[in-house]
Amino acid sequence: MFKTYIKPQVLIIFLLIIIPCFYLYSSSQDTKRVDILYAEFMEADENIAKDAVRLIGNVNIRHEGILMWCDSAYSYTGTNKVDAFGNVHINQGDTVNLYAEKIYYNGDISFAQAIGNVRLENKSTTLFTDILDYDLAANIAYYNNFGKIIDSTNVLTSIIGKYFIDDDMAHFYKEVEGYNEKYTLISDTLHYNTETGIFFIEGPTTIRDSSSTLYAEDGWYDTNTGEAELLKKPVVSNEKQEIRANFIKYNDEESYTNAKGAVQIEDFENHILVTGENATYSETLDIATVTDSAVLMIFSATDTDTLFLHADTLRTVPDTVESKRIVMAFYGTRFFRSDMQGVCDSLVYFTKDSLIQLHYLPIVWSDIHQMSADYMEMQQFSDAPDEMRLVNNSFVISQQAPNRFDQIKGKNITGYIIENELNNIEIDGNGETLYYLREKEDEIVGPNLAESDNISIQLREGRVYRIAFLKPTQGTLKPFHQINAADKTLSGFDWKIDLRPTSKYDIFSRSTTQNRMPVRENIQENTPGYTEDEIEEDGEMEEANEAEEEEETGQSTEDKYEL
Repeated sequence: MFKTYIKPQVLIIFLLIIIPCFYLYSSSQDTKRVDILYAEFMEADENIAKDAVRLIGNVNIRHEGILMWCDSAYSYTGTNKVDAFGNVHINQGDTVNLYAEKIYYNGDISFAQAIGNVRLENKSTTLFTDILDYDLAANIAYYNNFGKIIDSTNVLTSIIGKYFIDDDMAHFYKEVEGYNEKYTLISDTLHYNTETGIFFIEGPTTIRDSSSTLYAEDGWYDTNTGEAELLKKPVVSNEKQEIRANFIKYNDEESYTNAKGAVQIEDFENHILVTGENATYSETLDIATVTDSAVLMIFSATDTDTLFLHADTLRTVPDTVESKRIVMAFYGTRFFRSDMQGVCDSLVYFTKDSLIQLHYLPIVWSDIHQMSADYMEMQQFSDAPDEMRLVNNSFVISQQAPNRFDQIKGKNITGYIIENELNNIEIDGNGETLYYLREKEDEIVGPNLAESDNISIQLREGRVYRIAFLKPTQGTLKPFHQINAADKTLSGFDWKIDLRPTSKYDIFSRSTTQNRMPVRENIQENTPGYTEDEIEEDGEMEEANEAEEEEETGQSTEDKYEL
């Protein structure tokens, strides 16, 4: 018989290696083992599962910092799995408590699934759902069949949610709703910090607070202060108006909005749209200010034509009449509408009575007419002719041909507009007129110069049709061959056609200070829409009219028409 012999030295080495390894294995098994601290009744139940142990009555279990209480449970020999039933409660790290009707706990992967009236509490935040998956190692809870989170400030619900306990962050997806006494919220995707009370918007989101409705697809909203930064497709609106921009900063407590980039402010009641690159709005004062490429668009309720106006700064303020606005345009004002264009330094528009005031060197063009004065007013009426009021140093120029202008001058002038055409003019004080008399449609006699303190003029197709001098008159009519350049204009004549906006895009031009040529050259050179041939043809027509009259009467026009 042979016997195995092991040298003492080898045995000692073997024991030194094996014993520590066995100890480490045994220690590892002990730290992962589910400890049953208490149960009123315990039995093995192979009918449920192999190695299953049934625990009944006030069950208390511990596993790696996790404490569990329940009415009954199944523990499985050789694993760290526990199926707990009835009033199940898991406590983790003192601050996290999970409650449910049943919980399937797998300590081997630090995972628990809670089912039925689930409630997860962490400090002041509580999550409610019917089914919750909870990663105890990462401290992340998931639900995908509706859940609700309540904290000291807010209530939020969604179809799908993730709660990152260590980060105090909750992520909500699909049919997200939130509210407290200050706001309500509807969203598609939202992240929420349960400590700070701040929402981080990551999808289409609508927030309604005490005064406004906010919309954005990116940004944040502070539920404590009502402050927000809206970054993608932002909109702030109320019943009266709406603000759109690339970026909007909003504060509900201070009732203040700051917008930047492609700003649009629309006033629904007054049919006004203001655009620009920078805007501020105070809801308390109800004042909006727009700068940088600022444009005002005024839409008429009965007229589809829109007025486009540009100035360095646009501001809207409330009028004394409820819901009515005052719009102010400062510095370098230019406007365009298909039937009317103008320039001035500053402008004020009153929505309550459709009154526009033009300040400092105003000029307005309509069809062939140019109107200027120290100060002007334009007003629209629904049941009467619109009015154009010129105050101090008033001058109306009507271009009848490239080199021929009817002119009206006076202290104050009122023009009446019917169907977008200047119909009649009233001159009050220091009236002067220079217009071209006609015997027939195409037969021009010559320029007629007349002066009267008060003059009433009726126009037809832009020409003087009838004129009435209401006070003593003095006048002069000269034939064409007698007149020179000075006879064709009244003192102060200045045809500023180069300043006239020609389209809604031309309102950004700023050619308000230009070198000017002498009056006659200026007249000939600045007549858009007329060719050189047309200018020459007009002169030839005047000469032909003179020759025809001399032939018929045997008199020269020089002798016949001097008054």
